[in-house]
Amino acid sequence: MFSFFKKKPKDTPAAPQEAAPQPSAQEAPVAPGVEPSAPAPAEQKQSWLNLFKKESPTIPVPPVLPEPVPAPAPESAPSPVMEPEGEIVPPPPPPAEQKRSWMQRLKAGLSKTSSNLTTLFVGAKIDDDLYEELESALLVSDAGVEATQFILDTLKKQVKAEKLTEAEQVKAALRTVLLEILSPLQKPFVLGRHQPLVMMIAGVNGAGKTTTIGKLAKHLQAHHQSVLLAAGDTFRAAAREQLTIWGERNNVTVIAQESGDPAAVAFDAVQSAKARNLNVVMVDTAGRLPTQLHLMEELKKVKRVIAKGMEGAPHEILLVIDGNTGQNALAQVKAFDDALQLTGIVVTKLDGTAKGGVLAAIAKTRPVPVYFIGVGEKIEDLQPFNAEEFVDALLS
Repeated sequence: MFSFFKKKPKDTPAAPQEAAPQPSAQEAPVAPGVEPSAPAPAEQKQSWLNLFKKESPTIPVPPVLPEPVPAPAPESAPSPVMEPEGEIVPPPPPPAEQKRSWMQRLKAGLSKTSSNLTTLFVGAKIDDDLYEELESALLVSDAGVEATQFILDTLKKQVKAEKLTEAEQVKAALRTVLLEILSPLQKPFVLGRHQPLVMMIAGVNGAGKTTTIGKLAKHLQAHHQSVLLAAGDTFRAAAREQLTIWGERNNVTVIAQESGDPAAVAFDAVQSAKARNLNVVMVDTAGRLPTQLHLMEELKKVKRVIAKGMEGAPHEILLVIDGNTGQNALAQVKAFDDALQLTGIVVTKLDGTAKGGVLAAIAKTRPVPVYFIGVGEKIEDLQPFNAEEFVDALLS
């Protein structure tokens, strides 16, 4: 319909007339004298208003991000609660198996003797009957005749000198007498005296010797000591394998031979520790009964060979005794001390039927220091001997 605005070129044959396309509702009219351009693709066509409209620049709007959700705070132990009086209440205790302190475990282990001793003083009169009952309780607790007689004589003198009339006063006096006997057994285990410190561990089969070595290794590592173990118990089946397992648990090297001589194993261990500049060597030895004299001679040989490997060694000779063996433990102390000259004792299994009085017997007849006592199978159940704690566990 707008073809009349066009100028036809001269001398140009007229093209066949075609029906002019009808502009759509969105097309803009062509101004006079303006050649229309080729129609744009449909997606690029713009309306008349869009051709002449000046569009304002688009300002990008940043997306709205969700507010960060704070991470949950890590759970922590409940803080102590302050009571109005100013007393600090501790947080709730852990499960029963874990909350029992060392003293509680020790008291539980010695409960049999404790109950026999403490019930004597409940409403009791200070007379000969009380002393007779106390004598029986001490003998039953494996204190032995010599230690029992010493305790009774000393207690009677103290009661008379201080004119004690109440049962609780006599019980407190008994505590003082027991401390007097057991305190000499309390001796600290000194580290760093030698490099390496060579320890020879002895004991009869079944006393818990190899297990004690594993626990001692952990105890020494806690005090920043590097440890080497020597599997010198070639007599008992699987003893070497048992010690190897403890070495793996504690990440400690174990010197062992398939069928080697115990003395040779001990010698190699000392040389290896010296070469590697380690702090402590513990030599496991075969369990021996005091009556097996020919086997006790083999222990003496191990001791001599260790001395050849390092002058002055072994520096510690420890005897592991089972707290449940009663007066037999005293016989073991005497026999091994005569053969090896013991420097210390480790008392194990005080959590069973042990009575504890054997320590008083040892103190009066063969006062070898008691370095450690054990009340269970766990590593933390082996602790240094403390005379005051031990007496309190007996009388509580």
